[in-house]
Amino acid sequence: MIRFVARTALAAISLAFLAAPAFAHVTLETREATIGSSYKAVVRVPHGCGTEATNTLRVQIPEGFFNAKPMPKAGWTLETVTGPYANTYMNHGTALTEGVVEIVWSGGELRNEWYDEFVFTGTFADTLAPGPFYFPAVQECASGEEAWIDTSGTSGSDQPAPSLVLVPAAGAH
Repeated sequence: MIRFVARTALAAISLAFLAAPAFAHVTLETREATIGSSYKAVVRVPHGCGTEATNTLRVQIPEGFFNAKPMPKAGWTLETVTGPYANTYMNHGTALTEGVVEIVWSGGELRNEWYDEFVFTGTFADTLAPGPFYFPAVQECASGEEAWIDTSGTSGSDQPAPSLVLVPAAGAH
C-alpha cells in the first residue's frame, strides 16, 4: 500500500512538472479578491520572450481598480502612467478622479531561465460586479515581446491576461 501511494504521488508530481510549460503565462499569485477591498497584486513572470531576457514589464490598471501603488524593484526603473478615471472613487474620504493607469518596470534583466515577481497594491471599487477581472501585461525583450492581453476569458487562450475572480463582500447582496 505504501509503495502504491508513493508511486501515485511521484506520478502526480512528475505530471505537474511536465505540464508546467503549458501554464507558463504571466499570472497573479492571489486569484481571488473581494469587491470593495484592498488587494496586493503579485504578478508572476515565469520566463522571457522565447529565449530572451525580459527587460520591461508593463501592467495596465483597469477602471475599477484605483489608488494603485507599485513596489520599487532593485535593479529596475519604475514609472507610472497616470490618467483620468471614468468614475470617481472615494479613498478614505478623498474623491479620486485620476490615478495610475499603467505601471512600467524597465531596465532590468530577467533571464529566461529565471522567475520573478512584480508587486503593486490598490483597491477594487465597491461598484464592480462579481466575476473575472484582468490586469493586461506586456513583457518586452531585446527583439520582441509577449503580450498577455487577452481578456476574453476563452479557455486555452495563448496570451491570457493575468486575472482573478472578484467575489462579493460578506453580507453584500
